[in-house]
Amino acid sequence: MIACAGDEIIADPSSIVGSIGVISAGFGFERAIDKLGIERRVYTSGTRKVTLDPFQPENPEDVEHLKSLQREVHDTFIALVRARRGDALSSGEDLFSGLFWTGLSARALGLVDAIGEMRSDLRRRYGDKVELRSVQTGGGFLRRRLGGLSQGAAPRGLISAEEMVDVVTERALWARFGL
Repeated sequence: MIACAGDEIIADPSSIVGSIGVISAGFGFERAIDKLGIERRVYTSGTRKVTLDPFQPENPEDVEHLKSLQREVHDTFIALVRARRGDALSSGEDLFSGLFWTGLSARALGLVDAIGEMRSDLRRRYGDKVELRSVQTGGGFLRRRLGGLSQGAAPRGLISAEEMVDVVTERALWARFGL
């Protein structure tokens, strides 16, 4: 879905592309807590609040509700891909099955526009003076603010102007996708 936000999709030949589907995976622990002698206490204010609770036996009504939601989300996902990819899409029957392909195969299916690599493609389009910045992950604002700062950073509890710019830039990039 995120790729559909772009005007053009360029994939590496060995990228994994596709997986247009919806999944919900979980575990059933009801027998495990019985075997371990664990007493579970759950208090709710809604009759269906424990829907799909992994510590209770599976309820067929809950499963059907989940499958209904999945069908709705999958239909929305398919409509989005069809609208964004348009006539470029192939009519392959497996296209919306949840399968995935390499970038090369995805190009043939119309899931991507071209095969390439971001840095070289940007330089080809905009010249050698293009400045590429990588977005660092692994430490959110609070972690940096509360002391998980890199070496040479501001003292514990403070954030430098440079780190603040990095935080704002990272947040703006994620916000672009509604995240």
